Amino acid sequence: MYTGTADPWDLAGRWYERRKYALTLAALPRRRYRRAFEPGCSVGVLTRLLADRCDAVLATDRVPAAVAEAAARTRDLPHVEVRALTVPEEWPEGTFDLVVLSELLYYFDGAAFTEILTRTVGSLEPGGTLVTVHWNHPVPEHRLTGTQVAPLLREVPGLVAGPEFHDPDFVLTLHHRPLADGSAPPSPARAEGLV
Repeated sequence: MYTGTADPWDLAGRWYERRKYALTLAALPRRRYRRAFEPGCSVGVLTRLLADRCDAVLATDRVPAAVAEAAARTRDLPHVEVRALTVPEEWPEGTFDLVVLSELLYYFDGAAFTEILTRTVGSLEPGGTLVTVHWNHPVPEHRLTGTQVAPLLREVPGLVAGPEFHDPDFVLTLHHRPLADGSAPPSPARAEGLV
């Protein structure tokens, strides 16, 4: 798909994409994150937006052309690293307090789907956030729609389900890794002492 075009889905230009990214960022419960992981980053449009909210971002894709475009898009951001990496087989070292699975999970079958989520939980710090966003219309290459992905995420051991946003075109979900004492992280209002 990347042959002959740097941005095959027009991620940088479509209003649909800009709105989806704005809602993704607005849904994040913390103002700032220490280290984010975004596998399947494509051309890095969301990566660049995440960089404003994170001290460090690791963005990866398995397609060399996408990696090159994402690296070019973020080259002026020293706290963003873009790498070629294939998930779930290759998974980065270390932990993250934010994992972003945007337009990714529906490409995988049951075993790989489960492996990605197992690795996500294993690398997510206590209190960390998982945000997922998935197109909600049938596509031949997609094994699932956003509506089908959402309930599967609620069943993942080690995650606490948070808010979900069901748009006619996509489904956005938030999940958290419990804190060390087993409790859910505080809501934004509670974190600021409003409740």
